Amino acid sequence: METSSTLTYRDHIEKLKDDLDFEEQGDAIYLDHEDDEARLLWAFHRPSGSHPHQVGDRNTEVAIMAFNHSRLGALERLTRLNPNVISDPNLRRHIRNRSRMLFRALVDNDFSELLEVLRLFPVFMDQACDQMINGRIWNEHYASPLRASQFLDVAHEHINEKLVDGVIRRLRPLRHQTFDEAKGLLSELVSQAQKLHSEIKVHYVKEFEAWMKSEKLHPLQIIVLTKQIALLKELHV
Repeated sequence: METSSTLTYRDHIEKLKDDLDFEEQGDAIYLDHEDDEARLLWAFHRPSGSHPHQVGDRNTEVAIMAFNHSRLGALERLTRLNPNVISDPNLRRHIRNRSRMLFRALVDNDFSELLEVLRLFPVFMDQACDQMINGRIWNEHYASPLRASQFLDVAHEHINEKLVDGVIRRLRPLRHQTFDEAKGLLSELVSQAQKLHSEIKVHYVKEFEAWMKSEKLHPLQIIVLTKQIALLKELHV
C-alpha cells in the first residue's frame, strides 16, 4: 500500500516530466534524498534508466530497483550493486530475471567480460551455465578457443555434455574459411595447446578432420594440416 509521502513524491515527479531538464532536476532532488521511498521512485521513473549511483544504494530495495532499471553493462552493474543483494539468496532472487538477460548477452560475446564477471561473482555461475546451454546465438562475436577453455576450467564443477556443446556452439566455425585462415587457426591452437581444455582440443581435431574432407585441397596442403592436427592430438594426450 502506498504511503502519503510516496504519492507526494510521485506527484512531484509527474510535474517535473514536462520540464526539459527533468532528469537533471530529479537527480538533484532524489539521488541522495534522505527518504528511501523517494530514491526508490526515482530509480523507477528516471527517464534514461536508473543512475549508476543508485545501483549501490544503501537500501537494498532501492538498489534492486536501480539494478533492474539500469542500462549499464553486466560488469559495471554487478560491480556497483549493493553487495548485500549479491550475498543474500533471497535478495538475489529479485534480480534474477534481469541478470539472466545480462548473462544472455555475456555468453553471446567473446567471453572476456563473462570471465571477469565470474571471477568477481562466482555465485552467478548457474546463470552463466544456463545461458550457455539454453541461450540463443544472436551475434557473431565468437569466443576464442583460449577463453572458451578458461570458461570450462572455471565451470569445471558444472561440466556436462550440454554445457560443452553450448561452449562449442560459440566458437567460430571452420566453414567458409580459406586454407590460410584455417592453417593460421590450427597453428594458433597448437601453440596454445597446453592452455586449452581437453574438450576444446577434441572438438577442433574432429572439426579440422571433417573440414579437410569437405574441401578441395591440394595434396601438399593436406600434408601441412595433417601434421598440425597430429601435433594437436599428441598435445591432447
